[in-house]
Amino acid sequence: MIGIQSKWRYLFMFLGIQLVVMALLSREGYQKRVSYFIRIFRKPDTTGLSGRNHTAAGIAGGDVYANLSHLSKTHGRGDAMPYCPKTSPLIGGPIHVSFPSGLTLAEVQRKNPLVVRGGRYRPPDCEARHRTAIIIPHRHREHHLKFLLYYLHPFLQRQQLNYGIYVIHQAGNYTFNRAKLMNVGFREAMKEEDWNCLFFHDVDLIPEDDRNTYVCDSNPKHAAIAMDKFGYKLPYKMYFGGVSALTPLHYLKMNGFPNNYWGWGGEDDDIGVRVTLGGMYITRPSVKVGRYKMIKHKLDKGNDVNPKRFNMLAKTRQTWKSDGMNTAEYETISRQYMPLYTNITVNIGTEAGLHPPPPPPAKAAVKEAAQVPAKGPAKPPAKLKEGHAEKKSTLRGR
Repeated sequence: MIGIQSKWRYLFMFLGIQLVVMALLSREGYQKRVSYFIRIFRKPDTTGLSGRNHTAAGIAGGDVYANLSHLSKTHGRGDAMPYCPKTSPLIGGPIHVSFPSGLTLAEVQRKNPLVVRGGRYRPPDCEARHRTAIIIPHRHREHHLKFLLYYLHPFLQRQQLNYGIYVIHQAGNYTFNRAKLMNVGFREAMKEEDWNCLFFHDVDLIPEDDRNTYVCDSNPKHAAIAMDKFGYKLPYKMYFGGVSALTPLHYLKMNGFPNNYWGWGGEDDDIGVRVTLGGMYITRPSVKVGRYKMIKHKLDKGNDVNPKRFNMLAKTRQTWKSDGMNTAEYETISRQYMPLYTNITVNIGTEAGLHPPPPPPAKAAVKEAAQVPAKGPAKPPAKLKEGHAEKKSTLRGR
């Protein structure tokens, strides 16, 4: 009898040890499942705006305007205000991005009452630690621009930045030149304010996480590391396209951007090479944070693929000091301070220069003109000759 009890005791001990091991192994998965169901049944907490923003934003569906409704002009700009926190308490994490039909700029303006003329903003209750200019190269993309402004304004306000948005519009119908427009944007923005960071932003990319802060790093920053069109992965190591950030010093070290990439492609990689040639390296946010959604569209008219881009890229090491901010020529046609942005329309010329010479006459026209016999001048009537002679003599007499 005693032997049977001992056997049962050992059997129960063995089974108990197995259960403990299985529980430990499945603990992480169990916790995930439990927390998932808790999130489903828990009521949203919308009262706190500081320590629990990540949870609240996630439950509320990531509305980019969620944390801004309490902001108001509580202080005059002349009053002494404390600096904003190093990490903004308004940041909420992932943002839900969609493109509803019927959106208008008037609606975007209504939802951003603290944005002033020219697309400028300062936090109403603290002194911003960072001054960021957003440069958007643009032509005929008004539909995309309204969606970008709808998301970008509250995105930047949640980060408590002093910011301004500049849309650099290329005049005329000649081939689009994104990099040259960014050179123009840098120069024109710096004329207005001593910005300490400049973000160069494609008009069709919408940020999906406000932890991707629009402030500069100690080296040039590539912010758009994970786009949906690339499966939210970096396509290749030296990619520097979409959204990037430079301080004025970074920009000077790399001689700005190339001016000779007309059409689509090549300039991003040229800029990435310039970063290295300027003695710097590219920094990036994490893949989880640097996420962007692209507004789907066809290749723009006037922005065809640049067939020369690979040959030009092969020569970047030889050309970067002679083609850049030091050779950017343009003419400012107009500067308009719109309610949500500053629109600067510029003439950047063509591949032949800012003021290209008129094209030579067609060969057929030259040949036709050469075949027409030359006619001598018609003889004036006698009276006219006399009058002409009288006039001459009168002038001589004087």
